[in-house]
Amino acid sequence: MKSNKFILNLNEVGINDIEIVGGKNASLGEMIQNLTQLDVRIPGGYVITVEAYKQYIAHNALQEKIREIVKSADLNDIDALRHCGLKVRRMVAAGDFPDFLIDEITEAYHNLSQLYKQTDVDVAVRSSATAEDLPDASFAGQQETFLNVSGAEALLIAVRNCFASLFTDRAISYRESFNYDHFDIGLSVCVQKMVRSDMACSGVAFSLDTESGFKDAVIINGAYGLGEMIVQGAVSPDEFIVFKPTLKQGYEAIVERKLGTKDKKMVYGHTATERVKIVETSKDELNTFCLNDKQVLELSRWVVTIEDYYSGIKNRWCPMDIEWAVDGQSGELFIVQARPETIHSRKRHNTITEYAITDNNRLDKLVLKGIAVGDKIASGNVNILVAQHKDEISHIDFKKGDVLVTDMTDPDWEPIMKMASAIITNKGGRTCHAAIVARELGVPAIVGCGNATEVLQQGQLVTASCVEGDVGLIYSGAIAFKEIHYNLDELPQTGTPVMLNVASPSMAFNFSHIPNKGVGLAREEFIINNYIKVHPLALMNHQTLGDAKLTEQIEEITRGFKSAEDFFVEKLACGIARIAAAFYPNKVIVRFSDFKSNEYFNLLGGKYFEPTEENPMIGWRGASRYYSPEYKEAFGLECRAIKLVREKMGLKNVVVMIPFCRTPKELLQVYESMNQYGLNRGEDGLEVYLMAELPSNVILADQFAKHIDGFSIGSNDLTQLVLGLDRDSSLVAHIYDERNEAVKIMITMLINSAKKAGVKVGICGQGPSDFPDFAQFLVEQGIDSISVTPDSFFKTVNAIHEIENELKDKEEVILRKAV
Repeated sequence: MKSNKFILNLNEVGINDIEIVGGKNASLGEMIQNLTQLDVRIPGGYVITVEAYKQYIAHNALQEKIREIVKSADLNDIDALRHCGLKVRRMVAAGDFPDFLIDEITEAYHNLSQLYKQTDVDVAVRSSATAEDLPDASFAGQQETFLNVSGAEALLIAVRNCFASLFTDRAISYRESFNYDHFDIGLSVCVQKMVRSDMACSGVAFSLDTESGFKDAVIINGAYGLGEMIVQGAVSPDEFIVFKPTLKQGYEAIVERKLGTKDKKMVYGHTATERVKIVETSKDELNTFCLNDKQVLELSRWVVTIEDYYSGIKNRWCPMDIEWAVDGQSGELFIVQARPETIHSRKRHNTITEYAITDNNRLDKLVLKGIAVGDKIASGNVNILVAQHKDEISHIDFKKGDVLVTDMTDPDWEPIMKMASAIITNKGGRTCHAAIVARELGVPAIVGCGNATEVLQQGQLVTASCVEGDVGLIYSGAIAFKEIHYNLDELPQTGTPVMLNVASPSMAFNFSHIPNKGVGLAREEFIINNYIKVHPLALMNHQTLGDAKLTEQIEEITRGFKSAEDFFVEKLACGIARIAAAFYPNKVIVRFSDFKSNEYFNLLGGKYFEPTEENPMIGWRGASRYYSPEYKEAFGLECRAIKLVREKMGLKNVVVMIPFCRTPKELLQVYESMNQYGLNRGEDGLEVYLMAELPSNVILADQFAKHIDGFSIGSNDLTQLVLGLDRDSSLVAHIYDERNEAVKIMITMLINSAKKAGVKVGICGQGPSDFPDFAQFLVEQGIDSISVTPDSFFKTVNAIHEIENELKDKEEVILRKAV
């Protein structure tokens, strides 16, 4: 559309009108024209065009004045940049509108008010620059939004301030960095009906995982009140992750729920000078997710619809960054902004860089935890920024390579953030300003730490690690680490499928980029130990134990859930689902819990339910628990979690595995327990594997094979029991070796028996991860699959490729001799 109009309705503009109305407004108009018929709700409004902005600049003769001010300032000097930006903004905000613009803006506002049958409708006034959403510059959070603007006079002030926000300190610095001429970029303003999220909730959503770039997830962050609190990082929001493929199939595919610390919210103010204010949230709001499941799923379907639409018109995958709000008066959900995501959509995943910490004593130096942003490590001296106002920034002596530590970042601090080796904040979630900018800059950030500005000391040398899951860890001192680079284009193809052993759900999306054939071992123990932390029987029976402190602890841990049992089931299910989603549709083999009694004892409340055993390693563990009257109801929670993952979330690629099963009779007893809790082998395609880790599993393999879908060799325990040693004992550690001839004979026997019975057999023990020659031995024996730890994947694939070529050459020689 070529237009000299100064005012356009949102439904008159589209994606081809960025030069006229800016990126955000063009996107809003495009969605109103094309997606509202698909039930995506977007509040109405109108656009003050870039042409109106240019008229304003010309009417006040500002262009040359601004050029002169910017040209004369040393923009590498923070103090000079601050004075430059402040002078330009004041000049722009103090300008006058031409009379015709006043008339047109005011008339459009009155028309919008009449449309909603109000005298003066409350509006959001949003800036939309012509270059803000281009692929090479995201301009994150750089132009202003003004909420709860009411009345024509207040609207004109907000529009002037939007025009001025094109020249914030960070915007001037950003454009200079990207070599943009300040007047090649224009500003449009959207005047949009306010969604009364001050009475409900709001937030942001991404159509990909913002940390790993995983394509098949919708990430939703939300909090009560107006959405600025999330964007600013002033609160740690609730987080939801939804798996797109099974969502499209009609399943309730919420694979993660995290309750945030939403202690504050932004609501309407009651005076002309106080449009919005910040208040504390109620106790009920603190303990409740801001969105219910129905709203999460509706929003996720809209996110997928928007992504699919934009990918279609651009003829390439186009992940989206979306802002949403729930109207507290109508209860309806709305999309208020949408723009292309500009970080991960530009990344190529043919090269993988892993950061591995080499300091084995690092946990002794751990001082603080938070939410990890990015996948890097950095060290530097702490520089605590406690400025309450952006004018105070210039008084901070910040050196390149310092670690920025603050309550929460402000967009005006981007010149400092560019110099930081890492960013650490007290507040915020994965979509706050600090997180967004850190990803752009490629800087590790740890947000939502709570008390970083109190715990860390000015000048203290620290290391920020974002490579150990979704929890960011801050260590005292410089922690040693190494970088490992892999080029996936150089990875050879193997005939033997190579799977991964994945312990941490939080790392699963990162590992999904490795070209694997699924997960050979996902351990429930990791999820229970790190995400649940409570003995399942203590969760179910804590109120009968007479331990008031334990009950208080469990009630705090399970806040936001209907019951303690539901907490266990959902936490376990979400951990499993996140791994299953990352590798969908490939098989993900989930091993039922295999804690020993001493390990269960260490869980919260475990002392009330666990016996004291002389040798827990060969005691009450694995299968023997699942049918035991003392533990069976806890095993029922595990069965409920698997059902939830497969039946409600639609992740039918989940296979279950039974560990430490001593006899075929015991296997059938486990099946009875599974059936009692609604988990039946064969039903809806459910497969059951047996962990082959006992000599009896090998000797009676033909009997076990009649009742299972596959074996998975647990070489750790098999080695222990074949050699008769305690693998936890340092005294006999020198004897422990999976490559011992006796162990290899047992493995060969099992592979032969499994093949004779027509049952698949793989391995998930540590052996092939540690020893490439052991992996080669397994290939020679004809194993069906090998599962290794992610850090061993590349060396194992190369070893397998080498032995497969040797075997192929031998076969060709034998064939030639036979001829």
